[in-house]
Amino acid sequence: QVQLVESGGGLVQPGESLRLSCAASGSLFSISTMGWYRQAPGPGKQRELVARITTNGSTTYADSVKGRFTISRDNAKNTVYLQMNSLKPEDTASYYCRVVANSRLYWGQGTQVTVSS
Repeated sequence: QVQLVESGGGLVQPGESLRLSCAASGSLFSISTMGWYRQAPGPGKQRELVARITTNGSTTYADSVKGRFTISRDNAKNTVYLQMNSLKPEDTASYYCRVVANSRLYWGQGTQVTVSS
């Protein structure tokens, strides 16, 4: 079994920064793609990709966060990070870590990010 523990969410003002972390633990034989998704509050809101990073460091970002967010990973610690700068109110959402490990897909429990003045 694989467990994902997320941390780093919180309440910030527009323009401020946050750093999310997601650490994988358990019976880890291999980890491939690691990523972050988010789901904004409100009816009909879908969970959407924020950023993902492959084993060799190749990254993909949603257009809405390009230039503001940076995803990185520490393979020795089985941890993925999301540095979020210049946060906007529209970034308010629950952020979920998603990891492909042992050829299976795992989700974290989510961490809340609220951007408000």
